[in-house]
Amino acid sequence: MAQPSFLPALPQSDIVQAAQLIQQAYSPSSVQVSSDTQRRLQQELFDIQKRYEAWGLVIPFLNHEDFNVQFFGAHTVQVKIARDWESFPPDDAPFLRDLLLELISHAVLSGKNKVILRKLFVAITSLALKLATGTPSGWPDWIVSTVEFLSSRGVPTRSLLEFLSIVAEEVESADLVGPRKMQMKQTLLDASPLVVRAITGTISQPRSQIIAREVEPALKCLQAWMSVLRADDITPLIPLLILLLNPSTPDAELDPDVFTPASDTLQEIMSCSPLAAGAGTATLTEPLLLWLDIWGTQILRSSSSPEHLTDVSHSLCKLITTLGDHSNIYFASNITSHKLVPGSQQMRSQLIQGFLRLLLSYTGLPGYYGVDEEESEMTLGFWYLLQESLWGVDFDEDGEGREVSSSPLVEEEQNRMAVVHAVYAELVKVLRRKVAWPPQNVLESWTKDQVEKFQVYRRDVGDTLINAYYILRNDMLAYYLNDIQERLLHSAAQNEWEEIEATLHCIMSIQEALPLEDNPLVSQLFGSEILGHLPRVGQDRVRRTMLGLIGTYASWFTTQNKAISPTSSPSLLMNAISYVVAALPEPSLCLPAANSLRDLCDANRIALAPHISAFGELHAGLTGIPETEKSKVLQSIASVIQALPPQEEIPPILAIVNPVVEKLVHALGSSSQLPDEARSVMILQLQTLAGVSKGLTRTTDSLLVLEESSPADQAEAELLRQARNDYRMVKLREDIFNAIRSTIEIWSGDASVSDALSDLIRSVTSLPSDTTLLSLPAGPLLGLICIACQRHLTAVWLSLAKSLVIQLDPPPPFVASTIKSSPNAEAIAILSDALPVILQTSLSMLGRPGALESNPDIVQAFFGCLDSVAKHFVAIFYKLPPGALDALMQCAVRSLSLQERYSLVATCTFLETLVRRTASSDELGDTSTALVHQYGQPILRAVLCGFAGVAPRSATANLIELLSTIASKHPAETREWMNEILFADDFVESRATPEAKRAFVKAVIGSRSPKKTREAAQQFALIARGLEGTSFGYASVTM
Repeated sequence: MAQPSFLPALPQSDIVQAAQLIQQAYSPSSVQVSSDTQRRLQQELFDIQKRYEAWGLVIPFLNHEDFNVQFFGAHTVQVKIARDWESFPPDDAPFLRDLLLELISHAVLSGKNKVILRKLFVAITSLALKLATGTPSGWPDWIVSTVEFLSSRGVPTRSLLEFLSIVAEEVESADLVGPRKMQMKQTLLDASPLVVRAITGTISQPRSQIIAREVEPALKCLQAWMSVLRADDITPLIPLLILLLNPSTPDAELDPDVFTPASDTLQEIMSCSPLAAGAGTATLTEPLLLWLDIWGTQILRSSSSPEHLTDVSHSLCKLITTLGDHSNIYFASNITSHKLVPGSQQMRSQLIQGFLRLLLSYTGLPGYYGVDEEESEMTLGFWYLLQESLWGVDFDEDGEGREVSSSPLVEEEQNRMAVVHAVYAELVKVLRRKVAWPPQNVLESWTKDQVEKFQVYRRDVGDTLINAYYILRNDMLAYYLNDIQERLLHSAAQNEWEEIEATLHCIMSIQEALPLEDNPLVSQLFGSEILGHLPRVGQDRVRRTMLGLIGTYASWFTTQNKAISPTSSPSLLMNAISYVVAALPEPSLCLPAANSLRDLCDANRIALAPHISAFGELHAGLTGIPETEKSKVLQSIASVIQALPPQEEIPPILAIVNPVVEKLVHALGSSSQLPDEARSVMILQLQTLAGVSKGLTRTTDSLLVLEESSPADQAEAELLRQARNDYRMVKLREDIFNAIRSTIEIWSGDASVSDALSDLIRSVTSLPSDTTLLSLPAGPLLGLICIACQRHLTAVWLSLAKSLVIQLDPPPPFVASTIKSSPNAEAIAILSDALPVILQTSLSMLGRPGALESNPDIVQAFFGCLDSVAKHFVAIFYKLPPGALDALMQCAVRSLSLQERYSLVATCTFLETLVRRTASSDELGDTSTALVHQYGQPILRAVLCGFAGVAPRSATANLIELLSTIASKHPAETREWMNEILFADDFVESRATPEAKRAFVKAVIGSRSPKKTREAAQQFALIARGLEGTSFGYASVTM
């Protein structure tokens, strides 16, 4: 094809040179090109493509004999239209359109590669999106006219369908909003009849004449247009699609190359078309049910046959699960309906129950999921939807809802529920079988990925079983318990432990659905009939599952009668405790046993308190338990101790905590001689102390207790105070504090030790209402944190400082006062010493070149800590040493230009809090005005530059809050500064025009509503970034 006059004409030597670059960069060669050379060549090609003259390469490259050069020619025209359209002469656009149409027809008829054709199809679509949108349209009816032109040139239907598929895909992803989007949507609708005719003409041929390579583009086109077509466009295609599911002749096998795309298309209709979400039961659901009644079971039975039939079965499973998702309300409403399906002699109930049997068969496919089959997991979601639909619909013969109370057919209603019950009972049996692990010799042959996939499948089955429980209730539990008891009778002889473990897993999975009330069946589970017969040695898998089950059901024991008797809760509870404790010394079971014991003790503190002596024996026998799990065991014991009267807590606390502190002190002493060993010991002891502290914390959230404290509460608080003042507890707390201080002095730079210390400090500090015998005051600990920051500044220490600042100013009792009192003098004195240290250490570190950008975690934690100080002790900022506040504000202003979102958000939050709290403080008087006069303009400059593109878009909302606060408190200064900043010569380059800037200032200053300010700032940010009128920009605002 000759070069048209409106495109640049390049010398042949330039064209040859550019083609050689492509061949060097992409063509296979005997000489290996280095990665650096390839990057250089690609950059040269990119630079060539950016020039206007690159338009002149399109035709010569498409005429080239090398595929890579042809591809680059097609790619170039696509890229130039998409990215460089503004530089193309508008008067030449119609000529480019005509040229592209000629190029496409020539490429198709000359047999160009599909990849090149796709590039050209995308290019013509991109051009249409440029020309057709707007008023008046530069290319009305471009889809129809393009198809008519290509058809007149002899382009086959297959290629036309491929073009139409790309049209739908490209328009769907195009960045169009408002009228342009509606205009393009109407263009698609206008072209719909043409699309439907093209598809129908391909798939309506006799089934024996249809071949896969012809039907595939038609079905892909239909899928691409699914969201565009109307219901009355799609409905006539459904019978044709169902016919494609059949074999070509009665005695032929199913063809997966036709079956699978037809199945996929029907799935798209049920998921993405106007017939989705249960619509079209007469035209879609019932015809598919009739087809499944004939072919479903046959295909399932053939799934173990040749591989191509296995593919058909897999596709069928996807089809029926999609049908189940689509029509679950229809199934729930008609599961026992006697109404005939039109065109057949079968009742709705027969077809639905047959469908459920088929789905159950796929749910219970033989073999193990992830190893022998991949389909059973796909069906699990349906059973949840069916259960929800069964609750949400009323039943009658016509499938229409009505008041059950008005129906005289109570017996019929019972029949329906009997069918539902039978279906879910079968489901429970199937899933119990499917979650059983294989024998060990089989399991050893599985890969790691297969094991992990099966574990995930078991968890997913657990979610499905919850829905089954809502239908079956105690019948489900009874089935499981009977199953276990029967298998226990011959477990040793027939090696039934994998099956018993599967049943225990099922029982564990449904715990969250069980009402928190006494249940004889659960009592049977934890009694001598079942728990008493489970192994206590060997059989690790079944024991591990039972340990997890006990921990999961820990809260159930609280429902039992608290009176001590042989058959009541303490007996069952102690049975469970005994079973768990027996597993603690075994390395493979210690972790689940320790977790289970912790959950049991935490939930049943009061019931276990009379057995504290038994826990003393447990503590004495901890020598056989791995060190890594001792902290959980001690936390369990501490939970029981917490239920004792305060004075009675002292001896057991001393017994379990003193050895831990001694080990910690000894490890600190050996840090220089055996640093690695000492470090490991220290981390374990710190974790153990943290666990004990958590165990001693009450389970009742003090913030949820809204009543005035009763005399009994006051008496309990006094007993706690007296116990805390006991000299033994005073000394123990001093020892813990000194150990923390020594650890910080020696190991504050170690990340793992820091994390363990952080966990401990958080657990031994509390609000006054949650104080325990081990609680330490926040003030002295804040001093230690300052030392840690000076030695090695990390986000861990700054986050801890934030928590301790909050505890220095605890909230008042909920009822006692509705107005928060000022912080006490002691807290102010503590923070007056601590804040300068934190500032000096942090600012010195963050003031280094590049430190703000390379330490986002520290920046976030630093300003998060300062935000807490501003909320609780704002006046302290204005009593800092000379120069400290100025250095802080300069650092904050610099941080407003950071690209890391969390750092920027923390900075905005701190500055907004500081400005707002300063302005609302009576104590500070005119300090707010002085603060804003000194720092308001640089803050606003950073905020406005952020809107214009300096800050990430995700932080725009936080910048808006900061702007809104300053504007509401100081409107006059804000107006003056915004005008100076926005119209300054050095303001960041953006797409915002002077008119847009003036409108922005007017909207911000003229509105007292934060909502109006937010809307104005969002609009300005879109304009400044060049995103106004784009779906991308709109989505970024509405996220």
